[in-house]
Amino acid sequence: MDFLVIDDEKSIRDATCMLIDDEGHYAEPVVNSAGALARLKEEKYDAILLDLNLGPENGLDLLDLLVKHHPQVPVVMFTAQGTVKIAVEAVRRGALDFLEKPFTREEFRAVLARLTRFRQMSQRIETLEKEVKEVRQQSGPEPRFDFETPVMKSVMDVLMRAARAPAAILILGESGTGKSVVAKAIHQQSHLKDKPFVTVSCPALSKELLQSDLFGHVKGAFTGAIRDTWGKIKQAEGGTLFLDEIGELPLEIQPQLLRLLQEREYERVGETVTRKADVRIIAATNRDLKESVRNRTFREDLFFRLNVISVEMPPLRHRQSDLLRIADYYTEHFAAQVGRKLHGVSEAAKRRIANYSWPGNLRELRNAIERAVILANTDQLEADDFPTEVHGGNSSAGSSSGGAQGMSNSNGLDFSAWQGMTLQQIEEAYIKQTLETAGSLAEAAVILGIDQATLYRKRKKMGLDGKAAH
Repeated sequence: MDFLVIDDEKSIRDATCMLIDDEGHYAEPVVNSAGALARLKEEKYDAILLDLNLGPENGLDLLDLLVKHHPQVPVVMFTAQGTVKIAVEAVRRGALDFLEKPFTREEFRAVLARLTRFRQMSQRIETLEKEVKEVRQQSGPEPRFDFETPVMKSVMDVLMRAARAPAAILILGESGTGKSVVAKAIHQQSHLKDKPFVTVSCPALSKELLQSDLFGHVKGAFTGAIRDTWGKIKQAEGGTLFLDEIGELPLEIQPQLLRLLQEREYERVGETVTRKADVRIIAATNRDLKESVRNRTFREDLFFRLNVISVEMPPLRHRQSDLLRIADYYTEHFAAQVGRKLHGVSEAAKRRIANYSWPGNLRELRNAIERAVILANTDQLEADDFPTEVHGGNSSAGSSSGGAQGMSNSNGLDFSAWQGMTLQQIEEAYIKQTLETAGSLAEAAVILGIDQATLYRKRKKMGLDGKAAH
């Protein structure tokens, strides 16, 4: 934490600042109210230590100003003439705590613990207020869903176990696969769930603005820096810092992030004061970071630091049993938003959803369902309610007929050749085709949406033991 120490006696100021420094925090001394108010206009502090007697000034008068103009900063009063009456008056006027000089290290640590709890509570309130604001702007929260496919259960199992450790986590996967969703889930399942969750979008800003957004800057650090500003690292103090699309992080900023990961230290842009950071790092990217390392656009040492625990989010086309469940959740969610009563998704629409590859993954599915809910003419979502691209370029294919004629799935299988076949024959043909094209039995199981043991039994029953993907 960063402290502002206000005391007119140099020996007391120096001793107090030294004690704060010994406890691993930062302290800045000032001698009077004018100096304190000037610094508070330029700098942000986590707490203030205020002497009751500031020469000709009364510390209680300054306390009134601090409470009025800087109510978010807790104030601890301290004095050599401590009485119960003075302590009660200080607390009544807004002080968080009261110390009698000379105070011991143990007494200061007790106050420090109370300040830490106050700070954590304030951060939690700020986070909740931000979440409420976002929910109101989005007209409702995103639906939450469970996962059924073995591959997603495996991914979530790894992430939930990793959530309990402070190690960095790297989430890989195509755009729209839900990397930010699982990052928030990790935070909520961790011991940091009551602390801030702060997102930095690496591609969203220029190199200079991203550096300032992440680390903060001091007044005059660059053109337009008219005041001191704290960055996302400070906002995430004690909680989780989520670096979205880390593969886009400029090479020039990467050494600073590496230092943050290794030493838990950083400086604001234009500042020489080294500050400590207590944050848990989660990063995500749709890029092949190993390839970026080979191309020298991403530091190898930073990659290894981020890659302590890594998982890859599978695309929707490999999560068939999750796909329709997620579609149902989105349908219910958007129907509630627009005040419509919908009875789910028709069978034809389900086939349309299942047979599309969804290259935009969850993001594309979400938008398609929202559009369908708005445009639906019946009490169910129908195939023709979906965008043209989901129709495979044919707006009438597979709609009223309910068949699969003319449609093909993401593996390139021609459904028109399957007309007149039994369901068992179609299943065997699909499994055979998948086994021939997949690189392994595990990959084939993922594509089919079943576990490997089930696929092994089906393959054996159909006499396909010698087929590929083994």
